[in-house]
Amino acid sequence: MPLAKYKRMQSYANCFIFASSSKAVNMRSDCPLNFGVEIFGDRWSLLIIRDLMFFGKRHYNEFLDSAEEISTNILADRLTMLEKEKIIQKRNDKDHKQKLVYSLTQKGIDLVPVILEIGYWSEKYANSLNPNRDVILGAARKDRQKGITKIKNRLHKEHIHP
Repeated sequence: MPLAKYKRMQSYANCFIFASSSKAVNMRSDCPLNFGVEIFGDRWSLLIIRDLMFFGKRHYNEFLDSAEEISTNILADRLTMLEKEKIIQKRNDKDHKQKLVYSLTQKGIDLVPVILEIGYWSEKYANSLNPNRDVILGAARKDRQKGITKIKNRLHKEHIHP
């Protein structure tokens, strides 16, 4: 590749570079898409976030009971990573002192539009989906912005100020 073309491509790529205070230590690049993928881009992390947002799951064993059947070691790893990145937080359960309760942080709640857009994209292109998908997509079907606001407000009450 000619040097001029490489520098032009590098210049375009630099348009996407940004700084973050929670930047992962071993990121492959400073691209914002890469940043997102490295933090929550694997399917297990997204499914944990989905379960917190839409299915009211808050305890370790509840995540294990999901239809996707995550293994215990993967679940523990993803919960630790999501907590480290301040997308979720864990606290001791008030009712059961030996249990931990996981909840979304504001940073996690701000992923609502991303999760919904993945859902809309999937609905458009998947051959078949669970008819219960309205649990996730229903609130924002008619008006995405109002739906997003409604979901965020609900999550804020449930997770930030229970």
